[in-house]
Amino acid sequence: MQIEQAKVKSHTLVGGDYRELVLSAPHTAGAARPGQFVHLRVPRLDGSVLRRPFSIYRARDGQLSILYKTVGRGTEAMEAMAVGDRVDLIGPLGNGFPVEAAGNSPLLVAGGYGVAPLSFLAEELAPTRGTVFIGGGAARDILCVGDFESMGWEVRITTEDGSLGEQGLVTAAVDGWLAAHPDATPVLYACGPEGLLRAVGERGVAASHTAWLSLDKHMGCGIGACLACVQKIRGEDGSVAWKRVCCDGPVFEAAEVEWDG
Repeated sequence: MQIEQAKVKSHTLVGGDYRELVLSAPHTAGAARPGQFVHLRVPRLDGSVLRRPFSIYRARDGQLSILYKTVGRGTEAMEAMAVGDRVDLIGPLGNGFPVEAAGNSPLLVAGGYGVAPLSFLAEELAPTRGTVFIGGGAARDILCVGDFESMGWEVRITTEDGSLGEQGLVTAAVDGWLAAHPDATPVLYACGPEGLLRAVGERGVAASHTAWLSLDKHMGCGIGACLACVQKIRGEDGSVAWKRVCCDGPVFEAAEVEWDG
């Protein structure tokens, strides 16, 4: 982890309100692993002292990419970033997905732009291939399908409005796969909103399957100092402690996570 002055190489609209930002950042890109993130200081965001965390989508040849959706002041300001601009970032941060634990039947479950680190993960899992489930509200929220298809993964798409793939929640597609493969011992990897993570985790625990979840928490500092992103985690001895998602995670095994409510 270190502060790096990255340079914008490209910045493109990839569909809907989603954009891909490609940065020249040799140190961060060279050290990055699937599931890690960067903490980016958005240029020209007057009055803001906080950085923004973004999962790493790609990291190769000295460059890294992030996918983001315009949802507020920070990401609105990011839209103005142009080729050649300098960006201050810290990375790579956090503990990513344990690639060596994938087994022979990896199942990747993504919601919205939570698909970004799972695309990175699929690259690292090669030549192992499995099934990826991508869910969103509508067709405009489905990203990275071509990434997985080009790597030989089976892709199953669900949208809540039925505009692409099967209509319904992505967890219904996961349930269908599990029911059709009762003797399989898959390892699940999930990234997306908390409701999705909890649902995938509960399925993994109920069926005694390992399920790795990339938790989605609001972060302040990104390096464990501010304690804004804590989550209850159960230890091997059964005790529960607060862990910092930014530096102890963001990836945790489902059986460890203590959900509120």
